[in-house]
Amino acid sequence: MADNVKKPNPIDIHVGSRVRLRRTMLGQSQEKLGNALGITFQQIQKYEKGANRIGASRLQQIANVLTVPVAFFFEDAPSGTQSTTGMSEENSTTYVVDFLSSSEGLQLNRAFVKISDPKVRRKIVDLVKSLADNDAEE
Repeated sequence: MADNVKKPNPIDIHVGSRVRLRRTMLGQSQEKLGNALGITFQQIQKYEKGANRIGASRLQQIANVLTVPVAFFFEDAPSGTQSTTGMSEENSTTYVVDFLSSSEGLQLNRAFVKISDPKVRRKIVDLVKSLADNDAEE
C-alpha cells in the first residue's frame, strides 16, 4: 500500500517552509510556537514539512504569534499554473530554510535585520555578492 502515500502539496510545503523561516528568524523553537498555539511541537514539525495542511484559522493564529500578515506565508509560492517550474521553486524555498537553519545563516540574518540603514544593508548585499563571485571564479 506504499503506492497510496500522497506527496505533500507544493503550496503546503511552501507555506510550512515560510512558517519555519519566520519562526527561526525570531529565534523561536517549535515547542514555544506549539505552546502558543496549544498544539505539540510534533504538529509544528508536520506543518513545517508540509506533511499536514494548515487550515485557515490555524494559519491566522500562526501569523499572529509570529507577527506577520497571513500573506507572508504565500510570498514566492509556486503558482501551480506553470508546468515547467518543477522542483526549482521548491528547491529555492528549501535552500532558504536550510540556510536559516544553519548556525551561520541564522547569525547572519539576525545581525542583518538589526541594521536599520538601507544603504548599509545594500552595501552588505553587494559585498556578499562580490565575495561569492570571486569564490566562484577561483
